[in-house]
Amino acid sequence: MGKNKSQRKNTAILVDSDDDNSSESSTSTMRSDRMSVSGTEEVQLNKDNLLDQALDALYEKRGATREKALTAILEAFNSSMQHEFVEKKCTTLLHQFLNCVKRGSSGEISLASHAIGLLALTVGYGDKAHEILEESITPLSQALKSGSESTKIASLLDCLAVITFVGGNDTEETERSMQMMWQVVHPKLNSKAVATKPSAAVITAVVSAWSFLLTTMDGLKLNPKHWQESISYLSSLLDKDDRSVRIAAGEALALIFEVGSVEKFSGEVKGSSDGSTQEGSKPQEGFSHIQGLKGKIINQVRNLSAEAGGKGSAKKDLNSQRNLFRDILEFFENGYSPENSIKIGGESLQTSSWSQQMQLNFLKRFLGGGFIKHMQENEFLHDVFEFKPKKKNLIDDEYRISSAEKRMFKSPNSVVNKARTQLLNKQRMLSEGRNVGHYAVNVGDDEF
Repeated sequence: MGKNKSQRKNTAILVDSDDDNSSESSTSTMRSDRMSVSGTEEVQLNKDNLLDQALDALYEKRGATREKALTAILEAFNSSMQHEFVEKKCTTLLHQFLNCVKRGSSGEISLASHAIGLLALTVGYGDKAHEILEESITPLSQALKSGSESTKIASLLDCLAVITFVGGNDTEETERSMQMMWQVVHPKLNSKAVATKPSAAVITAVVSAWSFLLTTMDGLKLNPKHWQESISYLSSLLDKDDRSVRIAAGEALALIFEVGSVEKFSGEVKGSSDGSTQEGSKPQEGFSHIQGLKGKIINQVRNLSAEAGGKGSAKKDLNSQRNLFRDILEFFENGYSPENSIKIGGESLQTSSWSQQMQLNFLKRFLGGGFIKHMQENEFLHDVFEFKPKKKNLIDDEYRISSAEKRMFKSPNSVVNKARTQLLNKQRMLSEGRNVGHYAVNVGDDEF
């Protein structure tokens, strides 16, 4: 896409400079009046300016420039809620993120996918979130089918899970996304799929994202023809060598039994597409099959809850697995779901079901360093968890500077401070030049 000269100048501080000309173009965009602004007001000004510059940089042809811009946007979205910026630029942001998914490298696709998910979480429920989902489905589907790099696939799956979680309006839309995920590792549901062996990281990402969406579903509304034999498949994953695969599969199985309508995941009871049992089928046979599956899974879970060390595994990971599968065993045998709590802003968010715990863990992992900020200020998440931490010391709270913002705007190595240094150096050169008569009186701020 073509860009005029002023647009190119706005992206200059995000472009790697290889010569004096590029250095001069980057400094020429900085206004001297910014130097008079200080403290939190400067941070807010720089924050808005940086986001505009990063958005402009997404139009650049150079992939490294777009990646740098995406990183800046992600840092800004994690450090604070960008409601005003998103309100004005939501559609433009989405289209540029999707362009990065369509034409970028694996690294760029991973960053852009994460940005799309954060965009959806920022806008929350409503038409914009649904637009993000509908506009993204085809590009994400195509990207999932091109290449098999684990980090890229995992980012795409996380993105699909989050935008469906926020923007999905009904069961059909959620199941559509779940099918897209399932076909990455279970291609026999898709006759056109080419059979490839997915990595452990991809299997873990698929099961985790799929389970995250299952937490939003009513078991009675699930279409059984989509999920036949999924319990058997997840049970087979409990025997895999990779611990992350076993943990994801164990959580998914616990969730399936919590959601209910287990027969829709077993593939044993033959029913019509609407889930009703066909004439001549024997419900007791289906019940016996499910009980048999559950018995097998309980034995697997019991073994994993007491697994000995070995295989070069870290003790911490082994203990995490044991604790998880002890909780799963307790749930299968006695019906008790795990109860957990996490401190946010001095208050405790408590979970008392597999669905709540898996939603919280997934979003905590997805948001990373921005989790606490979003849990404190994101109204969508307040509704999801029915939890809104009380704000302490609210005076001038909107002007407080987080540690991430300090790194972005106040650190000597920040983009803003580097640009300020370049501006001061240029002004010093101009002043010295005038003193020795090297420059004419009418010298301006453009290239010289």
